[in-house]
Amino acid sequence: MKKFLFVCVAFAAVTLFSNSASAQVKIGYFDEQAALSLFPGIAKIDTLLNSYRLDSLQEEYKYNVSDFQRRDSIFKKDSATMPAKARELATRELLQLRYKLVNWQEYSQQMEQAKYEELVGPYRQRLYTAVQEVIAEQKYTIVLKAEVISPYGTPNLLDNITIRAAQKLKLALPKEIEDAWKAASGSSSAPAKPKPAGKG
Repeated sequence: MKKFLFVCVAFAAVTLFSNSASAQVKIGYFDEQAALSLFPGIAKIDTLLNSYRLDSLQEEYKYNVSDFQRRDSIFKKDSATMPAKARELATRELLQLRYKLVNWQEYSQQMEQAKYEELVGPYRQRLYTAVQEVIAEQKYTIVLKAEVISPYGTPNLLDNITIRAAQKLKLALPKEIEDAWKAASGSSSAPAKPKPAGKG
């Protein structure tokens, strides 16, 4: 019975593989960080994060330290006369606050990451929409992260979905990338919106 089941599974796998092998496979690659860096105004996110770190997180830390010291002082002074339930509740609150302070670095990193995600979200959404359109238009079946591509082989520049998405969003590309794109595609048209020529 097990041999029969194994043969059936093997046959199904071979059949599926042979069907999918005959289908055209088109592979593209994408670098989200490189694409996000092309957006005008994205650099202000660093400034906003620094402001959040100094104005919000640092102030929250100072408040938590003073709150812990105040509660600890009150607890040490009044714990002997507190009812058992109140002492248990105060102890639990102090332990939670102490845990938060001891693990403050991890907490602040999580909060910074959440703030970063909130700030970069609108850019990511526009980028995601453009990437989905490029994948559909160009009929890519597989999309890889650019960093998983071997450094020993050079992928086709025309399969760089980062560049295609930037074109779709009319983001300015560095000149060397524009020139390489023109050379690879054999076209003389610029991939991004051309800059106005200077007078003279």
